[in-house]
Amino acid sequence: MQKYPVRPDHRKGLTLEGLAPVVREHFGDAAIDGDAVVASFGALRRLVVRPVAKELGVETTMDPKVPEEVARDTIARYNRFLEAATGYSAKERAKRLRKAAQEA
Repeated sequence: MQKYPVRPDHRKGLTLEGLAPVVREHFGDAAIDGDAVVASFGALRRLVVRPVAKELGVETTMDPKVPEEVARDTIARYNRFLEAATGYSAKERAKRLRKAAQEA
């Protein structure tokens, strides 16, 4: 599971009820399954999103056999989803993840 930091002003939406509409907005159909929101779209066979303390936990299962344009669209949607859910752009997320890796 990959964990992403969430901007403090986005943490109020870090609940299943808050994450489900964001997942639906970017990937279409999504369902709350236990302690996670589950969806699939394009190259994502399975996307599992759950709140983990003050972070967003994401598990993905990819389908490598999809056409290249489907893979590109899926990656773009995934990045837009992460930005909406965490409040951080791809560049900001990468910077924070590098900093966390250096500290560990």
